[in-house]
Amino acid sequence: MGHAIFEQRSGILGVAVASACGVVSSDQLIGMGEIAKKIQVHGIKMTSRSTIVFLINSEDLEQFKIEIEKVGLSLGVFGNVVRNVKGCAGSDALCMRALGDAYGLGVEIQNKFMNQPVPKDFKISTAGCIRACTDPYCADFGVIATAKDTFSIYIGGRGGSKKPIHGKLIFQEVSSEGVIEVLEYVLKRYSELGEPGERLCKTIERCGVDKIIPSEDSVKKSSLEELNDFLDFMN
Repeated sequence: MGHAIFEQRSGILGVAVASACGVVSSDQLIGMGEIAKKIQVHGIKMTSRSTIVFLINSEDLEQFKIEIEKVGLSLGVFGNVVRNVKGCAGSDALCMRALGDAYGLGVEIQNKFMNQPVPKDFKISTAGCIRACTDPYCADFGVIATAKDTFSIYIGGRGGSKKPIHGKLIFQEVSSEGVIEVLEYVLKRYSELGEPGERLCKTIERCGVDKIIPSEDSVKKSSLEELNDFLDFMN
């Protein structure tokens, strides 16, 4: 466990900075530019996990940490912890195709769970529609909006591998509150059942998905699902 700081072949450091699922304010953007000039960074790279990597000299690391916190950002995390959330711009303000506020949910999840210890690195993705730009199918915990405050949940995916795995669909038409509760349960069970260094997909393969997820009737459904249940009852 620790911060996402990696020494490059050249000897300089690559330091990942985490924001609110990849979104920064204008003041934060200006602040990062000023930091880059102040400590003379070698380059800045946007990553596929919505972090920003600064290439800096090792002697500038402590000053960089101080400066980046001043603009309201933090260093990314690395190791056997819950990583920063790969959240799409799925909200009314950020994407015209969004069916639900996947961005807001992603930020809430990141604020609540990021850096929590787990048997192996745990990656979470949220998407605002079935286009799934953030690869939720290949995340340990993937969430896809299907309507307003209505989400499908997938677990046990794995990307960045010679043998990528699509996650298993475990629940549909879940409210945002329900998503948080399911994630909390999955992380608890994974921490209890997972062996050190074992990715969630392998724990599921060894123990079975039913040992990892809560019962269907305990999951908070969206208002759409509740309406459908009522209409079915009336019919």
